[in-house]
Amino acid sequence: MYQLKQLPTAPLKILLCGLNFSPEAVGIGRYSGELARWLSSRGFDVHAITAPPYYPQWRVQRPARNRYSRERFGTLKIDRCPIWVPRQPGGLTRLLHLASFCSSSLPLVLSRLVAPPDCIIVIAPAFFSTLPALLLAQACRLRGRPIATLLHIQDFELDAAFELGLLRGGWIRQLAERLETKLLRSFDRVSTISEAMSARLIEKGVLPDRVVLFPNWVDASSIKVAPAPAQLGWRQELGIPSNALVLLYSGSMNQKQGLELLAAAAHRLADQRELWWIFCGEGPTANQLQQACAGLSQVIFLPLQSKESFSDLLQLADIHLLPQKQGAADLVMPSKLLGILASARPVIATADPSSALGQAVLEPQPAGLVTPPGDLSTFIAAVQELARDAELRRQLGSVARLRVEQRWDREAVLLRFEQQLLSINRRSCP
Repeated sequence: MYQLKQLPTAPLKILLCGLNFSPEAVGIGRYSGELARWLSSRGFDVHAITAPPYYPQWRVQRPARNRYSRERFGTLKIDRCPIWVPRQPGGLTRLLHLASFCSSSLPLVLSRLVAPPDCIIVIAPAFFSTLPALLLAQACRLRGRPIATLLHIQDFELDAAFELGLLRGGWIRQLAERLETKLLRSFDRVSTISEAMSARLIEKGVLPDRVVLFPNWVDASSIKVAPAPAQLGWRQELGIPSNALVLLYSGSMNQKQGLELLAAAAHRLADQRELWWIFCGEGPTANQLQQACAGLSQVIFLPLQSKESFSDLLQLADIHLLPQKQGAADLVMPSKLLGILASARPVIATADPSSALGQAVLEPQPAGLVTPPGDLSTFIAAVQELARDAELRRQLGSVARLRVEQRWDREAVLLRFEQQLLSINRRSCP
């Protein structure tokens, strides 16, 4: 049980800067939006500077417009900045996309010199978001009004870009890493979402006493656990036999996922008529995945589902699939994992067992199976093992649900983060 400090008489003023935000339904945007709303509900004065919703479709979503605008949700203020969104994000186009947010958000961030916040929270990616925030912090210090700074890292975008080949060049990487280290050490605190990623921050030069563990979360109570076979109504609507085994991937579809592994597995196991595959999501590689699965009668594609349908979608699965490419699995902790575990269904993840993803699935007891990224034979063997063993699926699912309730329940995670904010406000910054 946490003994909460009383909030200051005057609400703590928080400026939150990040590219992604609600109403984006998946990934970083969902967590940033929930964090801002929760802090506002706790009495903090929260002002978010972000972009119009565009992810994972990689186009600005209507009715939003790609221009400066302001929204309010109770006491929460949201300023949106125009951005450039490439049709096919790659190395250079992705950098230009991120730079467009940096430039368009800069005047809004610096305008807070008139009424400085007590604390700036920057959500990365994108790392470009750090530059306006650090300029504001430095300007406030020069004026004798120091403010606390916290950088929250959802994934190591720079490392991932080089590991996945989106960016190339040894000297470019060395220069980028030196700049990254300088930026990281400019913040009063740097938080990230797993123990493995916290260790990587220390390797990058962040002092251990400035590293904060701030994991993603899930509202476990919103995900109802139904006994298998689940959601027979959905299965009938989709034409899936009630006795079939459903393997589900749900989430964004882009290069770091390595979704070609799923297409290859579906082809290799096409003769096993009890196996049905559902791929639910959107993103730059969605069309490639559909083309790779052409002709497979037991593969179904669905668009991203609404928040109201999310629990039903998760319960549709007997086995969840969570592929990641080699390199990416060591640098990110996919947010979709928490909903998967809360559904009390086992997961097959592709990752190194020592990575953030591998540890979350396997320790202290397995909540699923972990196979090497890109290893088709081992992945297929894992699918077959779970498909033929209903009791193993039940046991792994039970462990998964309990782990979520103990580690990642939303209220406990956010209350711990609130304490961090109170400890680094301007009266106690190092």
